[in-house]
Amino acid sequence: METRPFYYNPGYSQVSADVQNRVINQVFVWMALGLALTAGTAFATASSEAMMQLVFGNPIVFFGLIIAEFGLVVGVSAAINRLSLAAATGLFFLYSALNGVTLASIFMVYSLGSIGGVFLVTAGTFGAMSLYGLTTKRDLTKIGSLAFMALIGIIIAGVVNMFLHSSVLSLIVSLIGLVVFIGLTAYDTQKIKEMAAMTNDGESEGKVAVLGALSLYLDFINLFLILLRLFGGGKDE
Repeated sequence: METRPFYYNPGYSQVSADVQNRVINQVFVWMALGLALTAGTAFATASSEAMMQLVFGNPIVFFGLIIAEFGLVVGVSAAINRLSLAAATGLFFLYSALNGVTLASIFMVYSLGSIGGVFLVTAGTFGAMSLYGLTTKRDLTKIGSLAFMALIGIIIAGVVNMFLHSSVLSLIVSLIGLVVFIGLTAYDTQKIKEMAAMTNDGESEGKVAVLGALSLYLDFINLFLILLRLFGGGKDE
């Protein structure tokens, strides 16, 4: 959900600063809980032979989950103003759980140590860029726009490569994707900060927090998956 840029400045009242900080804290708490739910669901799914067979042995179930995840992201983003805070929060956690089920596939390809190591690298990179987005006085709108256009390009390239099976194109897409999501992390964090400053009641604070948590969750997950493809070690390595 795009909003007109609103930039915090020291002339604002302490109340505005307190509200902004409170919303930002909520964003990172919800995001962390969503990631924890995703990790737990992924590990539980990977530990169950029956679940793995159900999800990855049946294309209808797998693609049904992918469509459901896409629908949840679009639904929450588009209908956030019409949803109650409880419903928006519930849908965010439902998405986190479903994403965990489909992400269980990484345990089939990568070693547990490799997954853990890449997760720590992702957390460090994400944290640094989020901090930059929170503290910089530079307007990151142009970076966000360029990153979004590049994201569309790499999605198209990724679809094309499903038929070409080019390792070179796959590497290029991954490297560009890495830059894109590093930029989007900083941009989305700054945008959340701006949106937080415009909230005027508990309900709107909560909705901005949920929407912000979803945006940063998606940035983190995509950054993690790209780094895993680039640097993750297989089970046999």
